[in-house]
Amino acid sequence: MANAFGSINDLINNQNPQLKNTKNSTKAQDVEDKFSNKMEDIKKKELESLAQGHAADFGLPHINLINFPISQDALKVVSRETAEKLSVVCFYVSAEEFRLATLHPENPEVKELLEEIAKQRYSNGSLYVISETSLARVMKLYDNLPNIKPITKDLDIKAEDLQKVGDSVNDFSSVQELVSKSNTTDLVTVMLGAALKVNASDIHVEAEQEKVVLRFRLDGILQDIAEIKKEVFQKLLSRIKLISALKINITTKPQDGRFTIHLPEYDVDVRVSTIPTVFGESVVMRLLVQKQDGIKLDDLGLSERDFQVLSEEIKRPNGMIITTGPTGSGKTTTLYAVLHILNKPGVKIITLEDPVEYRMEGVNQSQIDHSKNYDFSSGLRSILRQDPDIVMVGEIRDAETSEIAVQAALTGHLMLSTLHTNSAFGAIPRFLSMGIQPFLLAPALNCVMGQRLVRRVCESCRQEISFADFDEHTQKRLQEQVSSTPEKFRIDLTTTKFYKAVGCEKCSDIGYKGRVGIYEVFVVKDEIEKMILSGQVSELAIQEMAREQEMTSMVQDGIIKASKGMTTIDEVFRVID
Repeated sequence: MANAFGSINDLINNQNPQLKNTKNSTKAQDVEDKFSNKMEDIKKKELESLAQGHAADFGLPHINLINFPISQDALKVVSRETAEKLSVVCFYVSAEEFRLATLHPENPEVKELLEEIAKQRYSNGSLYVISETSLARVMKLYDNLPNIKPITKDLDIKAEDLQKVGDSVNDFSSVQELVSKSNTTDLVTVMLGAALKVNASDIHVEAEQEKVVLRFRLDGILQDIAEIKKEVFQKLLSRIKLISALKINITTKPQDGRFTIHLPEYDVDVRVSTIPTVFGESVVMRLLVQKQDGIKLDDLGLSERDFQVLSEEIKRPNGMIITTGPTGSGKTTTLYAVLHILNKPGVKIITLEDPVEYRMEGVNQSQIDHSKNYDFSSGLRSILRQDPDIVMVGEIRDAETSEIAVQAALTGHLMLSTLHTNSAFGAIPRFLSMGIQPFLLAPALNCVMGQRLVRRVCESCRQEISFADFDEHTQKRLQEQVSSTPEKFRIDLTTTKFYKAVGCEKCSDIGYKGRVGIYEVFVVKDEIEKMILSGQVSELAIQEMAREQEMTSMVQDGIIKASKGMTTIDEVFRVID
């Protein structure tokens, strides 16, 4: 290509001397301009020819974009920054299809961009090869449209609009009023603003036979908030899909997306999930508030004994600390509270999560991406090559991940992770069932914690009750649990005062506001290590040994918290059952 351009330039530079000597004449100038234009045309044809050959080498189509009509919507698909970096542009887009064109089809980043855009919102995507001339022409279109904005995953909602919604929300009926008089665009703001005002963790929009219901998950419990008109629902659904980079035309398959709300104090990451149901698609938006201050270990509600045990265990330079419990029991929050203590200069911490729920400065946070075969096992292998001191893995769910985690704990790393078991005592049998050898697990495991979240009883309306006010079944359960509680933590049921939830304006007539954890924590000491090595492991035997450490079970911890007026006995038994 250089030789071809060189010969063209030589022709231009070695023009007829007569033309050079008559530049002042209009006729001579016209001749020179025509000659230059002709040479420029030759150069453009040469570039197109080279682009055609380049396309043939990669088995891709070639396109000349010099006179191709390109819409603003097409340009929005790829930002100017990305276009300049990868020499790639979008020249065509429709409801189901988009087409990219590039100078460098061999660049793997171009292929990744194509896949990412297809994943976001379109059914089909294709790649073409263009010349430098075509690319230059499209880049000029960006210059001519200074106000153009690329499609992003950030939602431009003003903080004052959310605040205005929050100021208007006093109870659930006020949310219904706002929903009823809002248009589709404002409805998204109303839903988000109201959810943030009441500290909801999730927003559910569910289509039923006769209506569409808006629900918020408050303190772990779904609450019906408002009804949405059927004729508004489809427009609302399309709006949510658009801002979440989901495919609007796909209604029969589940989709996952996300967007971010940027507020002055913090960001809110919104994870969106849609699934098809009998009466239409169901949408769930999970709200992850990214506050930089983070939660502290002493804010979790740990008892003095559990706090001391956990504080000592996280000081150890290696080994595994495991938290157990079902989804939504606060396991990740606990691990981040531990990381808040461990996050110091001179210590390298890497996390592997799905998704990243909290942002913590000074910590390398990595997110699972199944579409690129980046899962917990492969991600953990990569992390260990980064020379970390502390590793936090969002979940150990298979034999391969558990084996790598145990090996890491044995080779000088402090490993934090979670397991889905009903209690702390089920963690050891679960590891063994995944194929971990007892002689590896025993020295690797430091400490196991089981946890649940119970709702705090509203202090403004709670009502005092005594042991005698409970029904016979509840009294029996209380007596059984209190009698097996370590003596130093045992309460007197005959004199202890409890509370029941009533409901008032401050708690939206629910009776509860906020949540606190109930925990059970045991350390893998010599006796438990010997049990693991013997292979004779049962949850009951581990529980008996843990009691010798003066450990209180989750239900016992909950009863103690209820006796202090933090929650209710009904709430403790609801969560444990």
